[in-house]
Amino acid sequence: MLKKIVVLLALLVPVWGAWAAVDVNTATEAQLQDLKGIGPSTARAIVKERTDRGPYKDADDLSSRVKGLGAKSLSKLEAQGLAIGETPAPAGKGKSAAPAESDARSAGKNAGGKK
Repeated sequence: MLKKIVVLLALLVPVWGAWAAVDVNTATEAQLQDLKGIGPSTARAIVKERTDRGPYKDADDLSSRVKGLGAKSLSKLEAQGLAIGETPAPAGKGKSAAPAESDARSAGKNAGGKK
């Protein structure tokens, strides 16, 4: 019985890793190397370019800045869980609730027929 459990866990480990997303804008060299198709030199180049010139905006930006990463290899990496330029906006940035409240008040004034 124990042998079956060990075999099952061994089979699930590679599948489990495929579900874990790796954000190219925050990943370490080691995390990038966990993806099939990224070796030590490519991982080093990705991190160095990100450090020197800032985060990657999208797949085209990553491809143009890191030699050896073309559209075909990037689509394979994205299928493995590589996220590029998909980080959520920090709290406090973006659209706030204040304009919506303001619009609601205006709508309320106009709903009564008075301006």
